[in-house]
Amino acid sequence: MTLADLLQRARDARAIIATAESCTGGLVAAALTEVAGSSDVFDCGFVTYSNAAKMAMLGVTAQTLADHGAVSEPVAVEMAEGALAQSQATLAVSITGIAGPGGSEFKPEGRVCFALARRGALTLVETVEFGALGRANVRLAARDHALALIGRGLSGMQGKEIQDGVGR
Repeated sequence: MTLADLLQRARDARAIIATAESCTGGLVAAALTEVAGSSDVFDCGFVTYSNAAKMAMLGVTAQTLADHGAVSEPVAVEMAEGALAQSQATLAVSITGIAGPGGSEFKPEGRVCFALARRGALTLVETVEFGALGRANVRLAARDHALALIGRGLSGMQGKEIQDGVGR
């Protein structure tokens, strides 16, 4: 599916999209706004690279960061739900991960956590292990995965849904 097709699906669904990005640094928002006319379905993008920005802009809690670390499904959930709360969006995707180089035994390079929040629905969350593809390739793979998640969100929620999410 092309970006133009994805945006048309958002129009057809009367969806408004927001993004909350960390390791991708705004690549998803940039891809969506590359298409002329995207302003009717794209509200805003939050690039929250630091933990302080995640807390200040999206409401990620210090406790969640302390308990799970920035690269975690709970943080991805709070980012996506925070993007909904701080925007006019009806659907928000979040990304937090380790693009590289580096990583650790517990959080390897290429691990990226995603969440997709929709108003009135439970939040979908998942982790993808892209592997040590190199920084640029992990970021591009994460961007493409997030765009696919938006497509899934426009079709209805599928996959692992959390039960304790705010689900705005």
